[in-house]
Amino acid sequence: MLNRHKSKEIIVTLSRRSKQATSTNLPPCLPGIQRVSSLKILGVTITDKLSVSDHVQDVVHKCAQSLHVIRVLRRHGMNDQALQAVYRSVVLAKLLYASCAWWAADDRRRIEAVVRRGIRAGLYPADGPAAAQLVEDCDDTLFSHLLSFEQHVLHGLLPALSDHDYNLAPTT
Repeated sequence: MLNRHKSKEIIVTLSRRSKQATSTNLPPCLPGIQRVSSLKILGVTITDKLSVSDHVQDVVHKCAQSLHVIRVLRRHGMNDQALQAVYRSVVLAKLLYASCAWWAADDRRRIEAVVRRGIRAGLYPADGPAAAQLVEDCDDTLFSHLLSFEQHVLHGLLPALSDHDYNLAPTT
């Protein structure tokens, strides 16, 4: 049974002309379900234009708050090694969560700026991987887990293994 109080409807429009046709003049799909212009799905905010800019803005804001807390911890005497662990555990984890879903967005410069702030604060090594490399590493880890764990929720979406036997001529 559908809980109408927890359900939301979003109409995705990708062009300006279709926005006029699908504005609020469409009736809701079910009475009691609220129509929204943005929706948070598994912690990632997506708008009716399939934009993740709101999500990136929210993540950057939360990371700025976390950086402030880390500075307060530094003023209260926490050692640098522990501060770096907090930065990796809190700030980088927030930045990298579901990054494979939104990294291609134009807002990645804002994410890279958060990493640079961590470098300037001495919380992240200057020679450490850049934000793009961290995202790529997360994607590689997810894919290797997907390949090796047959019970992974995404494993069923992989194509079947092909067993080609190529009879190539030996090189001379």
